[in-house]
Amino acid sequence: MKLLKVVFGTYFLTLVALFFYSFTQVDLSLTLTKTTLLQAILSKLQYFGFYQRPISAVVFITISLLLFVFYVYFLSIAKKITPNKLFILIGITFISLVFSYNAFSYDLFNYIFDAKILTFYHQNPYLFKPLDFASDPMLSFMRWTHRLYPYGPSWLLFTAPLSFIGSNVFLLTFFMFKILIGLAFLGSSLLIYKISEFIDSENKIFNTIFWSFNPLIIIEGLVSAHNDFALVFFSMLAFYLYLQKKKFFSFLALLFSIGVKYLSFILIPIFGYLIYLEKRGKKIQWDKIILASVVFSLISLAAVTYRTTFQPWYLIFPLSLAALIAKKYFIIIPAFVASLFMIFIYTFYVLLTDYSPNYPQVILNVETIGLFATIASPLIYLILKNPFSRFIE
Repeated sequence: MKLLKVVFGTYFLTLVALFFYSFTQVDLSLTLTKTTLLQAILSKLQYFGFYQRPISAVVFITISLLLFVFYVYFLSIAKKITPNKLFILIGITFISLVFSYNAFSYDLFNYIFDAKILTFYHQNPYLFKPLDFASDPMLSFMRWTHRLYPYGPSWLLFTAPLSFIGSNVFLLTFFMFKILIGLAFLGSSLLIYKISEFIDSENKIFNTIFWSFNPLIIIEGLVSAHNDFALVFFSMLAFYLYLQKKKFFSFLALLFSIGVKYLSFILIPIFGYLIYLEKRGKKIQWDKIILASVVFSLISLAAVTYRTTFQPWYLIFPLSLAALIAKKYFIIIPAFVASLFMIFIYTFYVLLTDYSPNYPQVILNVETIGLFATIASPLIYLILKNPFSRFIE
């Protein structure tokens, strides 16, 4: 018990370190506050992040490795963690990071501006892009200002009210968007736990830890705040409601998920197959259903990557599905390896910045090595688990 308290306390300090570190990446063109004291603190953090890059990269990788150490430890003691302690830890993670800066992605600014086009400029973001409003001060620290709204109507439905309430006050709107995506992270964690109670009750704590404490999920969800977490929440809600025999609301949740980001359309044939099995009176083998969902999500991820470029947060959706069968070695091992390499990418982001001419090639090299390592990892596990097993039988 005493050891657990020390571990939990050290974990909290690591989260606090990540919170403060996130502000080292505040864009130099962005003024978050006009308060003199806070400006002075932010200025020092920015100087460290932008002008002391080698040391900054060391600090980031240290924080990340600590998160991976805690991740492995929590997974190893999953049977000793009660549901209450589990959700207290998840809550601590949420509170510690929900007000952090979106350090490793500019996408949050695009979400804010897309809604602003509707609520402030009274235009259709499907027809007007940020660059059409060139005098807006937000454009000075945004990226991808040349693209039209790429998401579904559901996401606009959730974000437009926040934009309206924010009344063009950037910091207020910024934190409301962070809270929205943070709540999607919390809701997804709860739903993974609840779904696991139905289909894998013995490993419900393990499955939830697999998702909620994965450093990639923490950084992409609570720090960088990607809207993939809203997609995940509604996808998990669709599965949960289906298990509750509430099919109409299940399909409604799936439509909301697709309406956030179209990636979850791959679940349509999965749910169609579930209905087919029920009508034929056949038993549903949920582990195979979830595995098929993971495979489909990876195929769609490959298609998206081929169309554009791969990004670390593309793994959020496959990891959420994988969490429901996380105890299988061919799930947890490649998921861990892939997450490790994706976090490693951000080390180069901190060290070089994405403006560096060498950055694209370095990232491509890391992704290529990471892909082969991820594929090979379960095979290596099988060989090392019992070096002589392949010579038997």
